Amino acid sequence: MSESYDLRITGGNVFLGGQGVSEVDLLVRDGRIAAIIDRHEATTSAETVDVAGKLVLPGAIDPHVHLGKDIRVPRDPDDAERETASAVSGGITTMLIYLMSSESYVGELESARAAMDSNSHSNYGFHFVLGTPEHLEEFESYVDLGVSSFKFFMNFRGDEGKYLGLPGNDDSFMYEILRKSAEHGAMINPHPENIELVRMFRDADRDNSLSALEAWNAARPPFVEADAAQRVAYLASVTGASVYCVHTSSKEAVEALVRQQEAYPNIFIETCTQYLTLDTTSKADVYAKVNPPIRPREDVEFLWEAMKAGQIDSVGSDHNARHRTNKEKDIWSASAGFPGTGGVLPLTLSEGLFRGIGLDTIVDAVSTRAAKLFGMYPQKGTIAVGSDADLVVLDMESPSTIRAATQHSAAEYTPWEGTELPVSIVHTIVGGKFALRDGVLTDNREGHYIHRARSGAAALGQL
Repeated sequence: MSESYDLRITGGNVFLGGQGVSEVDLLVRDGRIAAIIDRHEATTSAETVDVAGKLVLPGAIDPHVHLGKDIRVPRDPDDAERETASAVSGGITTMLIYLMSSESYVGELESARAAMDSNSHSNYGFHFVLGTPEHLEEFESYVDLGVSSFKFFMNFRGDEGKYLGLPGNDDSFMYEILRKSAEHGAMINPHPENIELVRMFRDADRDNSLSALEAWNAARPPFVEADAAQRVAYLASVTGASVYCVHTSSKEAVEALVRQQEAYPNIFIETCTQYLTLDTTSKADVYAKVNPPIRPREDVEFLWEAMKAGQIDSVGSDHNARHRTNKEKDIWSASAGFPGTGGVLPLTLSEGLFRGIGLDTIVDAVSTRAAKLFGMYPQKGTIAVGSDADLVVLDMESPSTIRAATQHSAAEYTPWEGTELPVSIVHTIVGGKFALRDGVLTDNREGHYIHRARSGAAALGQL
């Protein structure tokens, strides 16, 4: 080849969609994959990086992230810098961030982008949390801004959403959200919990023989998740909407959603790393408090079987960067949620391969499927000529240990502290530039905003 390139990645075992692992070299120019060639073919490139024996995957995508000190909106440079540093250190090259506000998202988007631009190690896009009539009135303008996926808290009845500044809502509001999303080629990401039942269990006498995580699971049992998931999935079928059920944690919820999928296909299921790797016996204790709760071991086992069966679309983190001091309380007063974006790829990959799940299924769950569902494919989620050069290089023979100190998050803790993994992240490349090189974070902060015109069935229909 007579052409010149910016970067050649040579010697690696490269995962190509539909082909599996191939012994090819990648050529990068202007932030994109310019060519995929035989590794013995001569070229001219400004830099050649030898990754002999390493596994090269499309950059992972975390579709479920909360940023900002109050987890509503990233407003300060460190809100972006620390948490995206955590992401790229774990092989995440793109994250989708939930903005939560009772104000117009036209202004909130501008504020969030100001915090992210020039401070983000990873690429980023947004979901908006819809909670007011004004949000519904502006729905079309939000899609025009490149946001085509929206969250709705089914549990925000009465004053449940007060801590986020959001008013109470009801099923008629949910119906209207679903209708509008279908009209505009968007997707709704509901938080499914039946809050009336949660209140009943919360106010009941507590069993003091239970551990902290067992007690939290008992206070929000799996069927309150399954009940809500089933209802929103059915209303999606009535309205023609696409629904992406976030942080699905239990056997009951997956089974309820699969039953609805049999009659209506545009129902998609996300789980999170914590539900695949932690259970109610976890030594993380209150640090692992989250909603929905960490479940018993049988739910963990079921979720892996569901992934093997193709019933799980994607894996996210539900990353929450509140400082550890918010967790150092009893289970009832500690805040819910924890940092996790840096663990999505290495934890899912390590545990999945150990369980005999194919690499193609794992790559789909941590990258490709989210790219397709959220309107980013083939720009993201695959290694192909013309796709963005968002890549992660792993050493499958080099163990690593998860430590808060190397997770970079401002939260300063991780519920996976001390977890040993059989793999390590060597390089993370975002837009053809190293965000992580030889396991060390770089100064590259050129992650860019991703404009997404369609999500859900509308996005899949354009592939």
